[in-house]
Amino acid sequence: MSLTVCKFGGSSLADGNNIKRVEAIVNADPARKFVVVSAPGKRYSGDIKVTDMLYECYREVQETGSCAAAFAGIRRRFRSIVEELGMEGFDVDGILDETEREIEARKSSDFTASRGEYLNARVIAAKTGRQFVDAKDIVFFDERGALDEKRTYAKIAEALRDCDGAVIPGFYGTDAEGNIKTFSRGGSDISGSVVARAVNADLYENWTDVSGFLACDPRIVNNPEKIEIISFKELRELSYMGANVLHADSIFPVRKGDIPIKIKNTFRPEDAGTLILPSKKYKKHGNIVTGIAGKKDFTVIFLEKSMMNSEVGFARKVLSVLEEDGIGFEHMPSGIDTLSLVIDSHYLTGGTLEKLIGQIREAVRPDYVRVLENIALVATVGHGMAFNVGTSARLFAALSEAGINIRMIDQGSSEINIIVGIDNDDYEKCVRAIYRAFFDDEKRAEVMPD
Repeated sequence: MSLTVCKFGGSSLADGNNIKRVEAIVNADPARKFVVVSAPGKRYSGDIKVTDMLYECYREVQETGSCAAAFAGIRRRFRSIVEELGMEGFDVDGILDETEREIEARKSSDFTASRGEYLNARVIAAKTGRQFVDAKDIVFFDERGALDEKRTYAKIAEALRDCDGAVIPGFYGTDAEGNIKTFSRGGSDISGSVVARAVNADLYENWTDVSGFLACDPRIVNNPEKIEIISFKELRELSYMGANVLHADSIFPVRKGDIPIKIKNTFRPEDAGTLILPSKKYKKHGNIVTGIAGKKDFTVIFLEKSMMNSEVGFARKVLSVLEEDGIGFEHMPSGIDTLSLVIDSHYLTGGTLEKLIGQIREAVRPDYVRVLENIALVATVGHGMAFNVGTSARLFAALSEAGINIRMIDQGSSEINIIVGIDNDDYEKCVRAIYRAFFDDEKRAEVMPD
């Protein structure tokens, strides 16, 4: 029989009625043996996520030594969930009392933040009659804070080998010193992917409140095409550039195991969703472009120096300056005598930009330095781009017709993406122009006016 690992996000588990919906989904397919859960999310606009409430608990503990006031809201939330589920015999107050005591005793941000997933998993395991498996016993981080893959996969496989069904809290594990450690926000996606890899699942289902990936941001283009099938490489490019249905880092564990991912909608389970396939299982579809995504607020530092190509170590020296200052870079387009650094502007506030330029001048003595600020990056992604003559011409013609000035061009070595740098103010217009060029003629989607 096939094996599916399901991960449900916070919006899917926001209240008892939603959890009933999740229970029906899980029970509808016997392959769905292992369920990874997030903390309860928002029930309505203006509501507060349980994880945010827990961070307030931590702040209160730091200031007063007690979290009674802030934890009262969490207590009400889980009591309400248990009541909506009709779980009269479930001792939710006992578990909540123990959790509050531990938060006050440990005074740990990671431990406190992890309790939303822990509490939700305890409730859902009891409701569905599945075994509760605590993530602290099966997910481990090493001394550097990175996932200890070898130990984690072995422990998960051992814990779930003879288990007919389990509920596992996402988002956290145990660090090298035995303390609770969390992934970054949204890290339950990573937990689900890790479990899927460890048990060698046939499919990893990620259930959320949308019916898959769209070809671009629906806040910019009305009713954009839904992506039915996408490769891991395409997804990585789009996720990195801001398409945030799935945590970008959650791709890697299942990618290494050649395990497909399916994005599904908890509130419309009948929708097909988006299937994400390993490259070896992926076949090109009809569209040249799969999706368009982007981000605003980058700074480009342009360096020019004669005979740069013959100066051994030039790029290394530049990147060493960034490393010493703890600054990451997004892209590094280069020519024979030129090199550009594309940096997220949040690194360069409070005089950091001026300091960085001075350090670069000292390190490599460029002939010329120019800085472009308030730059947006827009990525056009698709396997079909590498096999269709004139794709670049079509893209640049669309931007020219829209009156958009291109400040930078970067094409990945895989030839599945073209990234353009444009002014922040042209970002939305740029996405619409590219969408029209590659989708509108064939799909006739409704595009917002510029």
